[in-house]
Amino acid sequence: MRVGITGHRSLSEKTEDMVKEAIRGVVGRQPADELVGVSCIAEGPDAWFAQAVLEHGGRLEVVVPALKYRETLPQRHRPIYDELIGRASEVHQTGLSDADPHAYMVGSEVLVGLADQLIAVWDGGPAHGYGGTADVVTYALRTGIPVRVVWPQGASRD
Repeated sequence: MRVGITGHRSLSEKTEDMVKEAIRGVVGRQPADELVGVSCIAEGPDAWFAQAVLEHGGRLEVVVPALKYRETLPQRHRPIYDELIGRASEVHQTGLSDADPHAYMVGSEVLVGLADQLIAVWDGGPAHGYGGTADVVTYALRTGIPVRVVWPQGASRD
C-alpha cells in the first residue's frame, strides 16, 4: 500500500500531540512489509508521517517540490529533513527550481500520483494559499485517490 500525506502546519501544541498519535495509529494498521509512505517531509504532519512509517518498518519515498525547497524550510527542521531524505528508498524531483506555491502544488500532484491513498491532516476548511491542504485533497479526489482525513476532535490551528 502506497500512502501519501498532506496536512496543515502551524498547529497548536495540543493538536500536534493528537495528530502525531492519530498518524501513528493509521500507519500502525498497515502491514509494515507492504507499506510505502510518500511525503514531501515538510515540518509538521509530513515529517511526523515519514517518521511513523520508518518506525513501523515501512519504506519512505520523498517528493522534493523544487531544488531550493530545503532552503525554505525552518532552520530547526532542516536536520530532521536531512535525516529523513537520507533514509528514503527513493527521491522524486519535480524538476522545478524555485520553491513557491506552484512548486508545492506540483510536488503534491506528483505525491498523489505515486499514492494509492492520501492521508490529509485537514480541518476541512479552504486552503490559505495555492497548493494548500484543501487544494491537494481536491486534486486527489478529482484523480480518484481515496482520502482519509485525520483531524482529531478538539484539534485546532494556530
